[in-house]
Amino acid sequence: MDVLSCILSLTKMDMLSCIIWLLFTCVFVMALSSFSRGRKKPLPPGPTPYPVIGNLLELGEKPHKSLAELAKIYGPILSLKLGEVTTVVVSSAPMAKYILQDHDSSFYNRMVKDAIFPHQHNEFGMVILPVSTTWKNLRKLCNLHIFTTQKLDANQELRRKKIKNLLSYVEENCRAGKAIDISQVVFNTSLNLLSNTIFSVDLADDTTERKFKDTVSSILVEIGKPNLSDHFPLLKRLDLQGIRSRMTFYFGKMLEVFDGLIDQRLKQRQQHDYNSTSIESKDVLGTLLDIIQDKSVEIDRNYIKHLFLDLFVAGTDTTSSTLEWAMAELLRSPDALSKARLELEQTIGKGKTIEESDITRLPYLQAVVKETLRLHPAVPLLLPRKALADVEIAGFIVPKGAQVFVNAWAIGRDELTWENPLSFMPERFLGSNLDFKGRNFELIPFGSGRRICPGLPLAIRMLHLMLGSLINSFDWKLEDENMDMEEKFGITLQKAQPLRVIPVAI
Repeated sequence: MDVLSCILSLTKMDMLSCIIWLLFTCVFVMALSSFSRGRKKPLPPGPTPYPVIGNLLELGEKPHKSLAELAKIYGPILSLKLGEVTTVVVSSAPMAKYILQDHDSSFYNRMVKDAIFPHQHNEFGMVILPVSTTWKNLRKLCNLHIFTTQKLDANQELRRKKIKNLLSYVEENCRAGKAIDISQVVFNTSLNLLSNTIFSVDLADDTTERKFKDTVSSILVEIGKPNLSDHFPLLKRLDLQGIRSRMTFYFGKMLEVFDGLIDQRLKQRQQHDYNSTSIESKDVLGTLLDIIQDKSVEIDRNYIKHLFLDLFVAGTDTTSSTLEWAMAELLRSPDALSKARLELEQTIGKGKTIEESDITRLPYLQAVVKETLRLHPAVPLLLPRKALADVEIAGFIVPKGAQVFVNAWAIGRDELTWENPLSFMPERFLGSNLDFKGRNFELIPFGSGRRICPGLPLAIRMLHLMLGSLINSFDWKLEDENMDMEEKFGITLQKAQPLRVIPVAI
Protein backbone atom coordinates (compact mmCIF):
# COMPACT_ATOMS: atom_id res chain seq x y z
CA MET A 1 0.00 0.00 0.00
CA ASP A 2 2.88 2.33 0.82
CA VAL A 3 4.49 1.53 -2.52
CA LEU A 4 1.24 2.25 -4.36
CA SER A 5 0.86 5.55 -2.50
CA CYS A 6 4.41 6.46 -3.42
CA ILE A 7 3.76 5.70 -7.10
CA LEU A 8 0.53 7.71 -7.09
CA SER A 9 2.32 10.55 -5.38
CA LEU A 10 5.09 10.55 -7.96
CA THR A 11 2.54 10.45 -10.78
CA LYS A 12 0.75 13.49 -9.41
CA MET A 13 4.05 15.32 -9.12
CA ASP A 14 4.92 14.37 -12.72
CA MET A 15 1.52 15.52 -13.95
CA LEU A 16 1.93 18.80 -12.12
CA SER A 17 5.35 19.23 -13.65
CA CYS A 18 3.93 18.52 -17.11
CA ILE A 19 1.16 21.04 -16.61
CA ILE A 20 3.62 23.68 -15.42
CA TRP A 21 5.91 22.91 -18.35
CA LEU A 22 3.04 23.15 -20.84
CA LEU A 23 1.89 26.47 -19.41
CA PHE A 24 5.42 27.84 -19.55
CA THR A 25 5.76 26.66 -23.16
CA CYS A 26 2.47 28.27 -24.21
CA VAL A 27 3.41 31.56 -22.57
CA PHE A 28 6.82 31.44 -24.27
CA VAL A 29 5.34 30.70 -27.70
CA MET A 30 2.76 33.46 -27.32
CA ALA A 31 5.43 35.92 -26.26
CA LEU A 32 7.65 34.91 -29.15
CA SER A 33 4.75 35.23 -31.59
CA SER A 34 3.87 38.65 -30.23
CA PHE A 35 7.52 39.69 -30.48
CA SER A 36 7.67 38.49 -34.08
CA ARG A 37 4.51 40.36 -34.98
CA GLY A 38 5.94 43.49 -33.45
CA ARG A 39 9.04 43.22 -35.58
CA LYS A 40 7.19 42.49 -38.84
CA LYS A 41 7.05 45.50 -41.14
CA PRO A 42 3.55 47.01 -41.40
CA LEU A 43 1.52 48.00 -44.44
CA PRO A 44 2.05 51.58 -45.62
CA PRO A 45 -0.14 54.05 -43.70
CA GLY A 46 -3.57 55.00 -44.98
CA PRO A 47 -7.12 55.90 -44.02
CA THR A 48 -9.12 53.44 -41.93
CA PRO A 49 -11.31 51.31 -44.21
CA TYR A 50 -15.06 50.92 -43.72
CA PRO A 51 -16.52 47.41 -43.41
CA VAL A 52 -17.05 45.63 -46.76
CA ILE A 53 -16.48 48.64 -49.06
CA GLY A 54 -13.13 49.60 -47.56
CA ASN A 55 -11.89 52.98 -48.85
CA LEU A 56 -13.85 53.02 -52.12
CA LEU A 57 -15.74 56.18 -51.17
CA GLU A 58 -12.46 58.05 -50.71
CA LEU A 59 -11.61 57.78 -54.40
CA GLY A 60 -14.34 60.15 -55.56
CA GLU A 61 -14.90 61.06 -59.22
CA LYS A 62 -11.25 61.99 -59.77
CA PRO A 63 -9.15 59.31 -58.05
CA HIS A 64 -5.81 60.77 -59.20
CA LYS A 65 -6.60 63.98 -57.29
CA SER A 66 -8.10 62.22 -54.26
CA LEU A 67 -5.04 59.97 -53.96
CA ALA A 68 -2.72 62.97 -54.33
CA GLU A 69 -4.49 64.64 -51.40
CA LEU A 70 -4.23 61.46 -49.32
CA ALA A 71 -0.50 61.37 -50.08
CA LYS A 72 -0.15 64.80 -48.47
CA ILE A 73 -1.56 63.27 -45.26
CA TYR A 74 -0.05 59.77 -45.24
CA GLY A 75 3.09 60.21 -47.31
CA PRO A 76 4.39 59.19 -50.75
CA ILE A 77 3.53 55.53 -50.19
CA LEU A 78 0.12 54.71 -48.75
CA SER A 79 -2.27 51.78 -48.64
CA LEU A 80 -6.03 51.45 -49.00
CA LYS A 81 -8.57 48.69 -49.07
CA LEU A 82 -10.66 49.00 -52.24
CA GLY A 83 -13.42 46.53 -51.55
CA GLU A 84 -11.51 43.28 -50.96
CA VAL A 85 -8.39 44.39 -52.81
CA THR A 86 -5.36 45.71 -50.92
CA THR A 87 -4.04 48.66 -52.90
CA VAL A 88 -0.75 50.55 -52.55
CA VAL A 89 -0.26 53.97 -54.14
CA VAL A 90 3.09 55.70 -54.67
CA SER A 91 3.16 59.43 -55.37
CA SER A 92 6.80 60.55 -55.57
CA ALA A 93 9.70 60.02 -57.95
CA PRO A 94 11.84 58.04 -55.44
CA MET A 95 8.93 55.72 -54.61
CA ALA A 96 8.15 55.24 -58.32
CA LYS A 97 11.78 54.26 -58.84
CA TYR A 98 11.46 51.61 -56.12
CA ILE A 99 8.47 50.07 -57.91
CA LEU A 100 9.41 50.50 -61.58
CA GLN A 101 13.16 49.99 -61.43
CA ASP A 102 14.65 48.77 -58.14
CA HIS A 103 11.98 46.09 -57.62
CA ASP A 104 10.76 45.80 -61.20
CA SER A 105 10.93 41.97 -61.12
CA SER A 106 8.41 41.95 -58.24
CA PHE A 107 5.96 44.34 -59.91
CA TYR A 108 6.23 43.73 -63.65
CA ASN A 109 2.89 41.94 -64.01
CA ARG A 110 -0.41 43.72 -64.43
CA MET A 111 -3.46 43.69 -62.20
CA VAL A 112 -5.92 42.78 -64.96
CA LYS A 113 -9.28 44.57 -64.97
CA ASP A 114 -12.36 42.40 -65.40
CA ALA A 115 -13.35 44.41 -68.48
CA ILE A 116 -10.26 43.14 -70.35
CA PHE A 117 -11.24 39.46 -70.31
CA PRO A 118 -13.51 39.38 -73.41
CA HIS A 119 -12.26 37.43 -76.45
CA GLN A 120 -9.28 36.06 -74.51
CA HIS A 121 -7.52 39.44 -74.66
CA ASN A 122 -5.96 38.55 -71.31
CA GLU A 123 -4.32 35.58 -73.09
CA PHE A 124 -3.09 37.39 -76.20
CA GLY A 125 -2.84 41.12 -75.40
CA MET A 126 0.74 42.29 -74.89
CA VAL A 127 -0.20 45.15 -72.58
CA ILE A 128 -1.68 42.84 -69.94
CA LEU A 129 0.06 39.50 -70.53
CA PRO A 130 2.32 38.44 -67.65
CA VAL A 131 6.04 38.56 -68.36
CA SER A 132 6.69 35.29 -70.17
CA THR A 133 8.24 33.92 -73.34
CA THR A 134 5.18 35.00 -75.33
CA TRP A 135 5.25 38.49 -73.86
CA LYS A 136 8.98 38.79 -74.61
CA ASN A 137 8.37 37.72 -78.21
CA LEU A 138 5.72 40.41 -78.64
CA ARG A 139 7.97 43.08 -77.11
CA LYS A 140 10.78 41.94 -79.38
CA LEU A 141 8.41 42.30 -82.29
CA CYS A 142 7.66 45.92 -81.32
CA ASN A 143 11.23 46.89 -80.49
CA LEU A 144 12.94 45.29 -83.50
CA HIS A 145 10.34 45.26 -86.26
CA ILE A 146 7.67 47.91 -85.68
CA PHE A 147 8.86 50.94 -83.72
CA THR A 148 12.51 51.13 -84.79
CA THR A 149 13.80 54.44 -86.17
CA GLN A 150 14.49 52.79 -89.53
CA LYS A 151 10.96 51.39 -89.80
CA LEU A 152 9.29 54.62 -88.72
CA ASP A 153 11.42 56.64 -91.15
CA ALA A 154 10.43 54.28 -93.95
CA ASN A 155 6.70 54.87 -93.52
CA GLN A 156 6.66 58.57 -92.64
CA GLU A 157 5.24 59.41 -96.08
CA LEU A 158 2.03 57.70 -94.96
CA ARG A 159 1.79 60.04 -91.97
CA ARG A 160 2.77 63.08 -94.06
CA LYS A 161 -0.33 62.60 -96.20
CA LYS A 162 -2.56 62.48 -93.12
CA ILE A 163 -1.11 65.74 -91.79
CA LYS A 164 -1.89 67.38 -95.14
CA ASN A 165 -5.46 66.12 -94.87
CA LEU A 166 -5.69 67.55 -91.35
CA LEU A 167 -4.47 70.97 -92.49
CA SER A 168 -6.85 70.94 -95.47
CA TYR A 169 -9.78 70.27 -93.15
CA VAL A 170 -8.71 73.09 -90.83
CA GLU A 171 -8.27 75.40 -93.82
CA GLU A 172 -11.88 74.77 -94.90
CA ASN A 173 -13.13 75.72 -91.46
CA CYS A 174 -10.78 78.70 -91.39
CA ARG A 175 -12.31 80.12 -94.59
CA ALA A 176 -15.80 79.50 -93.24
CA GLY A 177 -14.96 80.96 -89.81
CA LYS A 178 -16.20 77.78 -88.12
CA ALA A 179 -15.02 76.42 -84.79
CA ILE A 180 -13.62 72.90 -84.63
CA ASP A 181 -13.50 70.38 -81.81
CA ILE A 182 -9.74 69.86 -81.46
CA SER A 183 -10.08 66.52 -79.67
CA GLN A 184 -12.39 65.07 -82.33
CA VAL A 185 -10.31 66.29 -85.26
CA VAL A 186 -7.06 65.08 -83.73
CA PHE A 187 -8.64 61.74 -82.77
CA ASN A 188 -9.59 61.16 -86.40
CA THR A 189 -6.13 62.16 -87.57
CA SER A 190 -4.42 59.99 -84.93
CA LEU A 191 -6.58 57.04 -85.94
CA ASN A 192 -5.68 57.50 -89.60
CA LEU A 193 -2.00 58.08 -88.84
CA LEU A 194 -1.93 54.82 -86.92
CA SER A 195 -4.07 52.85 -89.39
CA ASN A 196 -1.90 53.98 -92.30
CA THR A 197 1.25 53.03 -90.40
CA ILE A 198 -0.18 49.57 -89.70
CA PHE A 199 -2.49 48.82 -92.65
CA SER A 200 -1.89 51.58 -95.24
CA VAL A 201 -5.62 52.44 -95.09
CA ASP A 202 -7.85 55.03 -93.40
CA LEU A 203 -10.12 53.83 -90.62
CA ALA A 204 -11.75 57.20 -89.90
CA ASP A 205 -13.29 58.19 -93.22
CA ASP A 206 -16.92 58.56 -94.34
CA THR A 207 -17.35 54.88 -95.21
CA THR A 208 -18.70 52.13 -92.97
CA GLU A 209 -15.23 51.90 -91.40
CA ARG A 210 -16.05 55.15 -89.63
CA LYS A 211 -17.82 53.07 -87.01
CA PHE A 212 -14.39 51.84 -85.97
CA LYS A 213 -13.69 55.21 -84.35
CA ASP A 214 -16.87 55.01 -82.27
CA THR A 215 -15.93 51.49 -81.17
CA VAL A 216 -12.50 52.64 -79.95
CA SER A 217 -14.14 55.46 -77.99
CA SER A 218 -16.67 53.05 -76.44
CA ILE A 219 -13.93 50.67 -75.29
CA LEU A 220 -12.07 53.50 -73.57
CA VAL A 221 -15.27 54.63 -71.83
CA GLU A 222 -16.00 51.11 -70.54
CA ILE A 223 -12.44 50.49 -69.31
CA GLY A 224 -12.52 53.78 -67.44
CA LYS A 225 -15.75 53.05 -65.56
CA PRO A 226 -15.55 51.95 -61.91
CA ASN A 227 -16.31 48.23 -61.94
CA LEU A 228 -17.53 46.37 -58.83
CA SER A 229 -16.08 43.14 -60.22
CA ASP A 230 -12.57 44.60 -59.88
CA HIS A 231 -13.07 45.22 -56.15
CA PHE A 232 -15.16 42.18 -55.21
CA PRO A 233 -13.88 39.05 -57.02
CA LEU A 234 -16.96 37.04 -56.02
CA LEU A 235 -19.04 39.33 -58.27
CA LYS A 236 -17.01 38.66 -61.41
CA ARG A 237 -19.33 35.94 -62.70
CA LEU A 238 -22.40 38.15 -62.31
CA ASP A 239 -21.17 41.12 -64.42
CA LEU A 240 -23.68 43.28 -62.53
CA GLN A 241 -22.92 46.44 -64.53
CA GLY A 242 -22.81 44.71 -67.91
CA ILE A 243 -19.33 46.06 -68.62
CA ARG A 244 -17.83 42.72 -69.65
CA SER A 245 -20.81 42.03 -71.93
CA ARG A 246 -20.44 45.36 -73.72
CA MET A 247 -16.67 44.94 -73.98
CA THR A 248 -17.19 41.51 -75.55
CA PHE A 249 -19.29 43.21 -78.22
CA TYR A 250 -16.81 46.04 -78.86
CA PHE A 251 -13.75 43.78 -78.88
CA GLY A 252 -15.53 41.50 -81.33
CA LYS A 253 -16.23 44.39 -83.69
CA MET A 254 -12.60 45.52 -83.70
CA LEU A 255 -11.19 42.03 -84.14
CA GLU A 256 -13.63 41.52 -87.01
CA VAL A 257 -12.19 44.59 -88.74
CA PHE A 258 -8.64 43.31 -88.25
CA ASP A 259 -9.60 39.87 -89.55
CA GLY A 260 -11.03 41.48 -92.67
CA LEU A 261 -7.89 43.54 -93.31
CA ILE A 262 -5.62 40.54 -92.77
CA ASP A 263 -7.73 38.37 -95.12
CA GLN A 264 -7.68 41.12 -97.73
CA ARG A 265 -3.89 41.37 -97.58
CA LEU A 266 -3.44 37.60 -97.78
CA LYS A 267 -5.64 37.49 -100.89
CA GLN A 268 -3.64 40.32 -102.44
CA ARG A 269 -0.45 38.39 -101.79
CA GLN A 270 -1.80 35.50 -103.80
CA GLN A 271 -2.33 37.68 -106.88
CA HIS A 272 0.47 37.43 -109.42
CA ASP A 273 0.44 41.14 -110.25
CA TYR A 274 0.54 42.26 -106.61
CA ASN A 275 3.42 44.68 -105.96
CA SER A 276 4.42 44.04 -102.36
CA THR A 277 7.20 46.64 -102.37
CA SER A 278 4.70 49.49 -102.75
CA ILE A 279 2.82 48.64 -99.55
CA GLU A 280 4.17 45.78 -97.52
CA SER A 281 7.70 47.08 -97.21
CA LYS A 282 6.27 50.14 -95.48
CA ASP A 283 3.44 49.05 -93.21
CA VAL A 284 3.35 46.93 -90.05
CA LEU A 285 0.92 44.29 -91.32
CA GLY A 286 3.26 43.24 -94.12
CA THR A 287 6.16 42.95 -91.68
CA LEU A 288 4.18 40.77 -89.26
CA LEU A 289 2.83 38.48 -91.98
CA ASP A 290 6.40 37.93 -93.16
CA ILE A 291 7.46 37.08 -89.62
CA ILE A 292 4.62 34.56 -89.25
CA GLN A 293 5.55 33.00 -92.58
CA ASP A 294 9.27 32.84 -91.75
CA LYS A 295 8.54 31.64 -88.19
CA SER A 296 11.36 33.88 -86.95
CA VAL A 297 9.25 34.73 -83.90
CA GLU A 298 6.75 32.33 -82.36
CA ILE A 299 3.49 34.22 -82.89
CA ASP A 300 0.32 33.56 -84.82
CA ARG A 301 -2.61 35.50 -86.19
CA ASN A 302 -4.35 35.71 -82.80
CA TYR A 303 -1.41 37.52 -81.27
CA ILE A 304 -1.09 40.10 -84.04
CA LYS A 305 -4.85 40.84 -83.96
CA HIS A 306 -4.70 41.51 -80.23
CA LEU A 307 -1.49 43.49 -80.69
CA PHE A 308 -3.37 45.74 -83.13
CA LEU A 309 -6.16 46.04 -80.56
CA ASP A 310 -3.65 47.25 -77.96
CA LEU A 311 -2.04 49.72 -80.35
CA PHE A 312 -5.30 51.32 -81.46
CA VAL A 313 -6.88 51.54 -78.01
CA ALA A 314 -3.69 52.90 -76.43
CA GLY A 315 -2.49 55.04 -79.33
CA THR A 316 -5.47 57.11 -80.42
CA ASP A 317 -7.27 58.58 -77.43
CA THR A 318 -4.06 59.20 -75.49
CA THR A 319 -2.57 61.17 -78.39
CA SER A 320 -5.70 63.24 -79.02
CA SER A 321 -6.21 64.07 -75.32
CA THR A 322 -2.56 65.11 -74.89
CA LEU A 323 -2.67 67.36 -77.95
CA GLU A 324 -5.94 68.91 -76.78
CA TRP A 325 -4.34 69.75 -73.42
CA ALA A 326 -1.29 71.19 -75.20
CA MET A 327 -3.45 73.49 -77.33
CA ALA A 328 -5.49 74.52 -74.29
CA GLU A 329 -2.37 75.39 -72.27
CA LEU A 330 -0.84 77.34 -75.17
CA LEU A 331 -4.02 79.37 -75.65
CA ARG A 332 -3.96 80.19 -71.92
CA SER A 333 -0.28 81.17 -72.20
CA PRO A 334 0.10 83.60 -75.16
CA ASP A 335 3.82 84.09 -74.45
CA ALA A 336 4.49 80.36 -74.73
CA LEU A 337 2.45 80.17 -77.94
CA SER A 338 4.39 83.10 -79.41
CA LYS A 339 7.73 81.48 -78.54
CA ALA A 340 6.70 78.16 -80.09
CA ARG A 341 5.46 79.88 -83.25
CA LEU A 342 8.60 82.04 -83.52
CA GLU A 343 10.82 78.97 -83.25
CA LEU A 344 8.85 77.28 -86.02
CA GLU A 345 8.98 80.35 -88.22
CA GLN A 346 12.75 80.76 -87.81
CA THR A 347 13.55 77.06 -88.18
CA ILE A 348 10.97 75.82 -90.68
CA GLY A 349 9.35 78.90 -92.16
CA LYS A 350 5.88 80.28 -91.47
CA GLY A 351 3.15 78.02 -92.81
CA LYS A 352 5.58 75.48 -94.25
CA THR A 353 5.17 71.74 -93.82
CA ILE A 354 6.94 70.21 -90.84
CA GLU A 355 8.85 66.99 -91.35
CA GLU A 356 9.48 64.42 -88.63
CA SER A 357 13.21 65.03 -89.07
CA ASP A 358 12.66 68.65 -87.99
CA ILE A 359 11.55 67.73 -84.47
CA THR A 360 15.10 67.53 -83.08
CA ARG A 361 15.67 71.15 -84.25
CA LEU A 362 12.68 72.45 -82.28
CA PRO A 363 13.67 72.44 -78.58
CA TYR A 364 10.87 74.78 -77.47
CA LEU A 365 8.21 72.68 -79.17
CA GLN A 366 9.68 69.63 -77.43
CA ALA A 367 9.56 71.53 -74.14
CA VAL A 368 5.86 72.35 -74.72
CA VAL A 369 5.10 68.64 -75.16
CA LYS A 370 7.08 67.70 -72.04
CA GLU A 371 5.36 70.35 -69.95
CA THR A 372 1.95 69.17 -71.19
CA LEU A 373 2.77 65.57 -70.29
CA ARG A 374 3.98 66.70 -66.85
CA LEU A 375 0.73 68.49 -66.04
CA HIS A 376 -1.63 66.20 -67.94
CA PRO A 377 -0.27 62.64 -68.23
CA ALA A 378 -2.58 60.72 -70.54
CA VAL A 379 -2.95 57.82 -68.07
CA PRO A 380 -2.71 59.58 -64.68
CA LEU A 381 -2.36 56.42 -62.53
CA LEU A 382 -0.52 54.47 -65.24
CA LEU A 383 -1.72 50.88 -65.58
CA PRO A 384 -1.90 49.04 -62.22
CA ARG A 385 0.83 46.55 -61.30
CA LYS A 386 0.50 43.44 -59.14
CA ALA A 387 2.93 42.47 -56.36
CA LEU A 388 4.31 38.98 -57.03
CA ALA A 389 5.72 38.63 -53.51
CA ASP A 390 5.97 40.53 -50.23
CA VAL A 391 8.30 43.46 -50.89
CA GLU A 392 9.77 45.83 -48.32
CA ILE A 393 9.81 49.48 -49.42
CA ALA A 394 10.75 52.42 -47.21
CA GLY A 395 10.20 50.33 -44.06
CA PHE A 396 6.77 49.08 -45.14
CA ILE A 397 5.56 45.85 -46.69
CA VAL A 398 3.76 45.75 -50.02
CA PRO A 399 2.03 42.36 -49.66
CA LYS A 400 1.90 39.68 -52.32
CA GLY A 401 -1.14 40.09 -54.56
CA ALA A 402 -1.57 43.81 -53.81
CA GLN A 403 -2.63 46.18 -56.53
CA VAL A 404 -0.05 48.94 -57.04
CA PHE A 405 -0.74 52.36 -58.58
CA VAL A 406 1.91 54.88 -59.58
CA ASN A 407 0.30 58.33 -59.51
CA ALA A 408 2.11 60.00 -62.42
CA TRP A 409 -0.25 62.98 -62.14
CA ALA A 410 0.83 63.64 -58.53
CA ILE A 411 4.51 63.09 -59.33
CA GLY A 412 4.32 65.68 -62.11
CA ARG A 413 2.97 68.24 -59.62
CA ASP A 414 5.20 67.40 -56.66
CA GLU A 415 6.33 70.63 -54.94
CA LEU A 416 9.54 68.92 -53.80
CA THR A 417 10.55 68.32 -57.42
CA TRP A 418 9.09 71.15 -59.47
CA GLU A 419 9.25 74.91 -58.99
CA ASN A 420 5.78 76.46 -59.36
CA PRO A 421 4.40 73.00 -60.19
CA LEU A 422 0.91 74.21 -61.20
CA SER A 423 2.21 76.73 -63.75
CA PHE A 424 2.63 75.93 -67.44
CA MET A 425 6.31 76.78 -68.01
CA PRO A 426 7.93 74.98 -70.99
CA GLU A 427 11.12 76.94 -70.26
CA ARG A 428 11.82 74.66 -67.30
CA PHE A 429 12.88 71.96 -69.79
CA LEU A 430 15.16 74.11 -71.96
CA GLY A 431 18.78 73.06 -71.49
CA SER A 432 17.64 70.10 -69.40
CA ASN A 433 18.36 66.45 -70.13
CA LEU A 434 15.13 65.42 -68.43
CA ASP A 435 12.97 63.29 -70.74
CA PHE A 436 9.91 61.03 -70.60
CA LYS A 437 11.56 57.81 -71.79
CA GLY A 438 11.48 56.15 -68.38
CA ARG A 439 14.92 57.15 -67.12
CA ASN A 440 13.78 60.19 -65.11
CA PHE A 441 11.12 59.25 -62.59
CA GLU A 442 10.03 62.85 -62.15
CA LEU A 443 8.38 62.54 -65.58
CA ILE A 444 6.93 59.11 -66.43
CA PRO A 445 3.74 59.59 -68.48
CA PHE A 446 4.61 56.48 -70.52
CA GLY A 447 5.71 54.39 -67.55
CA SER A 448 9.18 52.92 -67.05
CA GLY A 449 11.05 49.65 -66.89
CA ARG A 450 10.25 46.68 -69.05
CA ARG A 451 6.58 47.66 -69.13
CA ILE A 452 7.17 51.11 -70.65
CA CYS A 453 4.77 51.92 -73.51
CA PRO A 454 6.15 50.17 -76.63
CA GLY A 455 4.54 52.71 -78.96
CA LEU A 456 6.36 55.67 -77.42
CA PRO A 457 8.59 56.36 -80.50
CA LEU A 458 5.55 56.65 -82.79
CA ALA A 459 3.43 58.58 -80.28
CA ILE A 460 6.11 61.23 -79.86
CA ARG A 461 6.46 61.73 -83.60
CA MET A 462 2.71 62.08 -84.00
CA LEU A 463 2.36 64.56 -81.13
CA HIS A 464 5.12 66.91 -82.28
CA LEU A 465 4.11 66.67 -85.93
CA MET A 466 0.43 67.50 -85.34
CA LEU A 467 0.99 70.19 -82.71
CA GLY A 468 3.76 71.91 -84.67
CA SER A 469 1.71 71.82 -87.89
CA LEU A 470 -1.39 73.31 -86.26
CA ILE A 471 0.37 76.26 -84.63
CA ASN A 472 2.70 76.93 -87.59
CA SER A 473 -0.12 77.09 -90.14
CA PHE A 474 -2.88 78.91 -88.21
CA ASP A 475 -3.58 81.29 -85.41
CA TRP A 476 -6.33 80.26 -83.03
CA LYS A 477 -9.04 81.87 -80.95
CA LEU A 478 -11.50 80.37 -78.50
CA GLU A 479 -15.14 79.96 -79.52
CA ASP A 480 -16.01 80.77 -75.91
CA GLU A 481 -13.77 83.26 -74.09
CA ASN A 482 -14.05 81.33 -70.83
CA MET A 483 -12.08 78.12 -71.20
CA ASP A 484 -12.83 75.38 -68.68
CA MET A 485 -9.70 73.42 -67.66
CA GLU A 486 -11.54 70.84 -65.55
CA GLU A 487 -10.60 67.20 -66.05
CA LYS A 488 -12.73 64.15 -66.75
CA PHE A 489 -11.22 61.00 -65.28
CA GLY A 490 -11.22 57.73 -67.19
CA ILE A 491 -8.59 55.36 -68.51
CA THR A 492 -7.25 58.57 -70.08
CA LEU A 493 -7.35 62.07 -68.63
CA GLN A 494 -9.51 64.27 -70.85
CA LYS A 495 -10.87 67.78 -70.68
CA ALA A 496 -14.32 67.79 -69.15
CA GLN A 497 -15.39 70.34 -71.76
CA PRO A 498 -14.03 69.78 -75.29
CA LEU A 499 -11.75 72.50 -76.62
CA ARG A 500 -13.56 74.29 -79.42
CA VAL A 501 -11.43 76.81 -81.31
CA ILE A 502 -11.66 78.88 -84.49
CA PRO A 503 -8.67 78.71 -86.86
CA VAL A 504 -7.47 82.06 -88.18
CA ALA A 505 -5.20 82.61 -91.19
CA ILE A 506 -1.69 83.92 -90.40
